[in-house]
Amino acid sequence: MRHPSRPRSHTHRRHSALSTLSTLRTSRRAVLTLALALCAVSLSAFAAANPASATTTPTVINPGFEADGTGTANPTGWSKSGTTAASYTESGGRSGSYRLSHYSASAYTVDTFQQITNITAGNYTLGVWVRSNDTGGNNWITMTSCGGTTPKTYVPSNSDGNWVHIVTYANVTSSTCYIDFHSASAAGAWTNYDDVTFTAGSAPVAIRGGDVSSLYRGEQLGGVYYNSSGSAQNALQILSGAGMNYVRLRVWVNPSDGFDNESQLLAMAKQAHNTYGQQILLDLHYSDTWADPGHQTMPAAWSSDTLGQLETQVYNYSKQVVGDLVAQGTPPAMVQVGNEINGGMLWSLGSTSNWSQLAALLKQGIAGVKAAYSSARIMLHLAASDSLSTLETWYTNAINNGVSFDVIGLSYYDYWHGRLDVLQSDLNGLAAKYGKQVAVAETAYPWTLTSGDSLTPSFDTASELDPGYAASEYGQMSNFRDVLSVVQAVPNGLGLGAFYWEPTWTVVSGNGWDPANPSSQDSWENQAMFNYSDKALSVVNDYAAR
Repeated sequence: MRHPSRPRSHTHRRHSALSTLSTLRTSRRAVLTLALALCAVSLSAFAAANPASATTTPTVINPGFEADGTGTANPTGWSKSGTTAASYTESGGRSGSYRLSHYSASAYTVDTFQQITNITAGNYTLGVWVRSNDTGGNNWITMTSCGGTTPKTYVPSNSDGNWVHIVTYANVTSSTCYIDFHSASAAGAWTNYDDVTFTAGSAPVAIRGGDVSSLYRGEQLGGVYYNSSGSAQNALQILSGAGMNYVRLRVWVNPSDGFDNESQLLAMAKQAHNTYGQQILLDLHYSDTWADPGHQTMPAAWSSDTLGQLETQVYNYSKQVVGDLVAQGTPPAMVQVGNEINGGMLWSLGSTSNWSQLAALLKQGIAGVKAAYSSARIMLHLAASDSLSTLETWYTNAINNGVSFDVIGLSYYDYWHGRLDVLQSDLNGLAAKYGKQVAVAETAYPWTLTSGDSLTPSFDTASELDPGYAASEYGQMSNFRDVLSVVQAVPNGLGLGAFYWEPTWTVVSGNGWDPANPSSQDSWENQAMFNYSDKALSVVNDYAAR
């Protein structure tokens, strides 16, 4: 993450909002209130379920809604209930000529569903491509009457009008299962569904994490946290209780006031891992301060080193930090070698203008990590780009220069990097090209545009907000939820998870962004997961297993 006081360029946004309402029908039947008569079973945790052992996957009938053409109220293979006039086919499919649409000029609730039969017991994943202008949050895909769980994945509100792929999965213990598309929308709101799949296997989100690097310092300075009921609790107790299972912790080499030094790292790791059972992603910045695409300042103590000396410094430092974590019983499950290193790290010697030198430094960092803890997985982390080809060029250069790594990590901020289909294109494209797991290493969204102190927030620009997600408690919750859904839908199980950036960085005097100024203020508080009364917001519930 770039240090929070600096604005980002507006050029990251690749798509503009697409006005589609003018092409929709403006007259539909009045609301009916019939309920869908499908059995529902209590939701249970299923993220750790084993892959299905089924020998046959039943086929979805008419999965692309192509069988009957446009204007069909009852497409072949599908049934509906509720406001039945609000469900029909029309032209403009994602891959074919037609799609399923839910729309009415009046408020409506409708389900379009299909019974799948002759299913061998096991895990099955339902996938569908969607697009919607509905910001109400009551549209989802689900699987019911399967003999097990009743999962639900919400339909994102993708304001540029492009298609997004979402999935959900269930353990099917009966021989039948219903797949269902549910919309409960306001007048004039629309949702499209197309290209349905029902396949053997599960699609868990393994990592539901948060970067809590500022938490320990905030606690030492008197920071307090309250759960949604208003009871005081440790912040990690609240987040882990909601389902968070991974923390991301940064470390700086020799920060001017101790902010994010190794001592704080070790203390925070001990609390997170030993007390609250969190896995650890270690974020090595290789700097005395913030590192990001525009800032990769070499530590002062290393600034006169030759390339060879710098390689030794990087190896020894990486080995030391990871070794110290291991020694205190908090080994990092994953390690970032560098932070948002689009332009390289340890400038100028480690710039991408000389890839062989950057690769030499990366390899020494990785070697140092592995020497201290061979089980640690290695992430290479970039800020998201408006061009998949730009990201591919970077990772191809790393591989061609002999850099070995396990996970591709991207920072993704909706208001800076483009809508959810942009994120999906990047994640899916990188996973397919390199066959590696992908993760969102940073993401966040504001619950308000006002400040909790006298410092202007890092993001407070209404015109740059995604129109699908208001700067509200609900908008923040639904944005993070939908980011997780995009990661979950990465094909072949290569979507690893996502980390929310600084969910606990609330307003605490002295816990500011500037390591050179101990009295500096926070500018991220409007994107934390706690409000200005330090009470947990509904976004914490996104950490629930899926």
